[in-house]
Amino acid sequence: MVSNQKFEFTLSEIHEITSLSCYLFTAEGMLIASVGEESADAETAFLKLKQQEFEQEQEAQFHCFLIAIEEETEYVLLLSGEPYQDTIGRMAAAQVRTLAMASAQQYDRAGFMQNVILANMLPIEVITRGKKLHVENARRVVYIIDTAKKNHELVLATVKNLSNIKNKDFVFRLDESSVILVKELPECDNETEEDRFLQETASQLVDNIHMEVMVKARVGYGNPVEKLIDVAKSYQEARMALEVGRVFYAQQDTISYGRLGIGRLIYQLPQSLCEMFIREVFGETVPDILEDEEAMNTINRFFENSLNISETARQLYLHRNTLVYRLERIEKAIGLDIRNFEDAMTFRIAVMVLAHMKENV
Repeated sequence: MVSNQKFEFTLSEIHEITSLSCYLFTAEGMLIASVGEESADAETAFLKLKQQEFEQEQEAQFHCFLIAIEEETEYVLLLSGEPYQDTIGRMAAAQVRTLAMASAQQYDRAGFMQNVILANMLPIEVITRGKKLHVENARRVVYIIDTAKKNHELVLATVKNLSNIKNKDFVFRLDESSVILVKELPECDNETEEDRFLQETASQLVDNIHMEVMVKARVGYGNPVEKLIDVAKSYQEARMALEVGRVFYAQQDTISYGRLGIGRLIYQLPQSLCEMFIREVFGETVPDILEDEEAMNTINRFFENSLNISETARQLYLHRNTLVYRLERIEKAIGLDIRNFEDAMTFRIAVMVLAHMKENV
């Protein structure tokens, strides 16, 4: 839908060029934009013309133009003033029609893409409707911007105004907490360059929303796809990226489906299998030390430094022997020596499995 401000701007340009007063009504009779003399006489003229079913092209000093979108009258333009020429009037009406049709097409395109990502259309419908709207196969990826139901309208406007958003991209609100960006990708020389572009776009979304809207956003995105029909697959991947990221990578603002790693596997494990694995690792009771913030911070930093004791001690501002003592205390509590690679991997997977089980309680 075209905003009234856009119509007002267009009529102002027509008025400046022609000196004619312009009045734009909906087909039902609502005055939505006007420039020039007072509109009371124009409204009276419109009512008379409507009563006659617009059989006349003029009422008093007002010249009438019907503006049709897809063969149905949507707007009525009245012009008055001197010097009036029929050619000028038709050009003014054409300008308004072009604006209305462009907006209607854009609205249809957004609605079409929503149906594509939600898989609401048959493949043949996607192809035929896509050709009509000039939306065809291209390399695209879907981003989901989650702001936890905060300021979604401002988030939508912010995303639309980003310098990285092009005419061929689609931005729309899917629900009260999610904004969708379907991004057409530029040509890249290799996968590494494309991966960098995908990550930079996600980071740009998070940073701009934080600066402009002052809310925290998390962005998940799927794998790039070549065919229009496969955009739904990229959307489902982006959803899974957000869901898996919320459980296993809560500290990350951007999550790629292609980099979920073992989290993707664990997320799909049945509860019974998870419980069996936890019993194998910890026995019947999960160690209390997993709720100890200091211990878990030490373990996570140890893992981040690839089990390097010296570097971990330096970053934690600890003496090396103090860190060794902590790790020995952790070993007694969990029954695993995380200084050993195999035990470290077992423990890391167990923690992720516990997070998955907690999410499903």
